Amino acid sequence: MALEIERKYLVINDKWHDGIIQKSVMKQGYLASVPNASVRVRVSGEEARLTIKGRSEGISRNEYEYPIPLRDAEEILNNHVSGALIEKIRYQVKCGDHVWDLDVFDGANRGLIVAEVELSSEEEAFKMPEWAGEEVSSDSRYYNASLVTHPYCDW
Repeated sequence: MALEIERKYLVINDKWHDGIIQKSVMKQGYLASVPNASVRVRVSGEEARLTIKGRSEGISRNEYEYPIPLRDAEEILNNHVSGALIEKIRYQVKCGDHVWDLDVFDGANRGLIVAEVELSSEEEAFKMPEWAGEEVSSDSRYYNASLVTHPYCDW
């Protein structure tokens, strides 16, 4: 079983541009999203993955991720997801000893920019970037699975 431990923050300025080490265009959709778990398909470039995430317990949750054929993923996204697709550009941004995932959303979530840092334990220390603002780790409105049914443009 894989355990994902991450903290999520709103991005408050553009100073993160200085630390970019990678950029990926992503689209993802959800096959199921219930209180105990979500199942999603994500396409990033020429790679596709099926991901199952368990219920969040604080900043931790179980996560299982598997590569799937790109053609299958595209078909699933076009025909079998519930709600809108999540469209975003993910930047990997170096800050201190960590690489953060910074998501710039498009479509119905345009204007939302969220940064996540994955940790090896809930107590792990990390450098807080000057571009990171309010922590939203526990705010379910910012979960991608929530953004498909309650997009940022409707807030």
